[in-house]
Amino acid sequence: QVQLVESGGGLVQAGGSLRLSCLASGRTFSNRAMGWFRHAPGKEREFVASITRSGGRTYYADSVKGRFTISRDNAKNTVYLQMNSLKPEDTAVYYCAAANEYYSGSVEFRRPGEYNYWGQGTQVTVSS
Repeated sequence: QVQLVESGGGLVQAGGSLRLSCLASGRTFSNRAMGWFRHAPGKEREFVASITRSGGRTYYADSVKGRFTISRDNAKNTVYLQMNSLKPEDTAVYYCAAANEYYSGSVEFRRPGEYNYWGQGTQVTVSS
């Protein structure tokens, strides 16, 4: 069992930055691909970014490419999402997710079904 706890959300003006963190419990963090998703009112849950076990490869939604950066520190059991040049349309609850250990059924981990553990979410609100 893996528990994920997000932090770092808040209210920011358009053009500003936030850094989200997700702390994972247990000793298997480095064996899992990790991802960030977001859910805005009236919309479906949306893939934001993912990162492979070693951190060697990262993938992004087109809507955030060039503005957001996903990274991880396996020694700290933490995955990060640096969000720059924020826009009002980035307003959502942001969730981190962990895939199963050594799961090899995906390359880019863009689909929610490829993850088995989810955090409780952190609210990001971008004002115009």
